[in-house]
Amino acid sequence: MAARVVHTLCRGDGVTRASEGAFLRLKDGRILFAYCRFSGAGPGYDDDACDIYCILSGDEGESWTENFPLVRASEFGVRNIMSVSLMRMQNGDLGVFFLIKENDGSSTVMLGRSRDEGKSFYRYVPCTIKERRAYYVINNDRIERLADGRLLMPLAYHRSGFVDGKRPFTDWKSIAVILISDDDGESWHEARDLVYPPFQDSDTGLQEPGVIQLKNCLFLYARTDKLCQYGAYSYDGGEHWTTAFPTVFSSPASPLKIARDPADGALYAVWNPIPNYFGREIVPGCGGRTPLVYAVSRDEAVSWSAPKVIEDDPFSGYCYPALFFTKDRQLLLSYCAGGKGDLHCLTRTNISKIAL
Repeated sequence: MAARVVHTLCRGDGVTRASEGAFLRLKDGRILFAYCRFSGAGPGYDDDACDIYCILSGDEGESWTENFPLVRASEFGVRNIMSVSLMRMQNGDLGVFFLIKENDGSSTVMLGRSRDEGKSFYRYVPCTIKERRAYYVINNDRIERLADGRLLMPLAYHRSGFVDGKRPFTDWKSIAVILISDDDGESWHEARDLVYPPFQDSDTGLQEPGVIQLKNCLFLYARTDKLCQYGAYSYDGGEHWTTAFPTVFSSPASPLKIARDPADGALYAVWNPIPNYFGREIVPGCGGRTPLVYAVSRDEAVSWSAPKVIEDDPFSGYCYPALFFTKDRQLLLSYCAGGKGDLHCLTRTNISKIAL
């Protein structure tokens, strides 16, 4: 296998799940990794109690400190905040984006701004549109800054509400919504186009979208239950989008992540390449999310290299990757990696390095 596991975060001592993280270079040169730390009596499902914790590395990811809290859900009067992204803001602030699971069944994406590299946050800015309260899903490591400074936030919009005024209702078939900020996260507006699934017979719609800037356009990708990731293009900075189409990334309903190496401009894609075809044996709690592979494109996503295996235990599930390129010319990546002995594949997170 191509990857070398350098650190694992797992359940224990009141922690029921360690998952979905993001990396950022601090001003002193260390690498910060923030992640979701679930706790309590539950099994670590998405609605269980969760805070954002972090660890630090001073040697390009080879070793890590003990964990410590970054943002707590109790600060916002809720049980659960999750799905963290990190961003260096234009004024030098450390920015942390995360999803707040509101008590009324809706969700809010919040941007916390810190002048002291995450030790404290002097302001929190709501990003989702107040007049569009709904159940939104955003993945970890998903905020994209364009070359002109514009920020893009890809969200999955799920219709939600109540049945008979009491029982919560959520439609898990989602539409991709892109929020845009032209003032470094201070204010946000919806793109003029939503990206609708071009099919009806689906339980997912377009879930957990991501965005990457290419040379001449933007590429949006989203997981589906149609045996592959679906994609769409924008040629005007994210305001308008093409009709969604099936991509070359065969996949179960599991997220894809694409990131650009700042050193040479190559694109790296990390995903699960084997779809849940009829007759495939699926390990309980893993959703067919094995193996985990990566591929490289050096021609702006026109073509991709043959996939290389990151991890491939058939009794484990690997998902929700975050990518970071180190000074020693390696790809540092995190991903959920639960397997035998775990309740589900989201229970633990591996941090691995791949030599480039």
